[in-house]
Amino acid sequence: MRTSFELVIGDRVVGPNCPPYVIAELSGNHNGDIDRAFQIMAAAKQAGVDAVKLQTYTADTLTIDCDRSDFQIAGGPWNGFRLYELYREASTPWEWHEALFAKGAELGITVFSSPFDDAAVNFLEELGCPAYKIASFEAVDIPLIRKAAGTGKPLIISTGMVDQEEIEEAVCAAKEAGASSVSLLHCVSAYPAKPAESNLRSIPELGARFGTVAGLSDHTLGTSVSVAAVALGASIIEKHVTLKRADGGPDAGFSLEPDELSRLVSECRTAWEALGNVRIGRQAAAKNSMVFRRSLYVVEDIAEGEAFTMQNVRSIRPGHGLPPKCLADVIGGKATKDIARGTPLDWSLVGK
Repeated sequence: MRTSFELVIGDRVVGPNCPPYVIAELSGNHNGDIDRAFQIMAAAKQAGVDAVKLQTYTADTLTIDCDRSDFQIAGGPWNGFRLYELYREASTPWEWHEALFAKGAELGITVFSSPFDDAAVNFLEELGCPAYKIASFEAVDIPLIRKAAGTGKPLIISTGMVDQEEIEEAVCAAKEAGASSVSLLHCVSAYPAKPAESNLRSIPELGARFGTVAGLSDHTLGTSVSVAAVALGASIIEKHVTLKRADGGPDAGFSLEPDELSRLVSECRTAWEALGNVRIGRQAAAKNSMVFRRSLYVVEDIAEGEAFTMQNVRSIRPGHGLPPKCLADVIGGKATKDIARGTPLDWSLVGK
């Protein structure tokens, strides 16, 4: 079951009756170079995505500069980093944001962001941010959700780090605080995530259970999982993007390069087109192939008055004769005239 609920981001309607909305996540793959950020945005536009998403935070708004073991990362792509060091490296400088939004306008692509505190929301409002994304790890931050929802903009919430009760709390908070609409993204918060752990059947249930547009924030490698998600009803696909994984970067290892992103957009839209409508049985496109169905043909010359038998009548291709189900009624009947081999049968040729 897919909800008919829709949301609007910029001038684009997003929902099950529209092509999938594809978001390119810039994250920290700019590697501290605004020109690289511009290049990623241009590549995303060229690939055909609908939006580029930023992250608006500083190391000091996410954590503290502390060497205690609580603040050390063990395992995964960021093994050995202190939280403060990682966030300082990966953050998108606030002084870049105005230029990044302007670049989006120049390219004709929507730009919005994930805020991580109230100050970020206030800052993004000054830039005319058209929507807000709440990251999985912030989905338990109800005050932040209320702050972002209070702008009246659409709110997209990733669910990778919250349980069902917490999802309900987040959705209720967003709606009560005034979000124009809410979308939930199924998400596996592993970097990279394994396709076998994706549980994509959760997507239509997520939308139906909470009355929202449902989508996928995809951290797997490649494009297959996103395409499968669209086939299951995902209306939004979010994917990290970089210019070249070999260049490195905080999220490079599970990000798509431009050619892969282009393929993702194309294949996701093809998957959505293939969903079509519920139509059981023969499709309109099969009309020209009807001639190749089986039908009853005379397969030996038959003289007028001669009986039709299993030897001189067969069900074969093409389909110009009587339907095969009529065979029992034809056998034993008499030919009303001479009939040449290869003639399709019709009732005018069959006498009692």
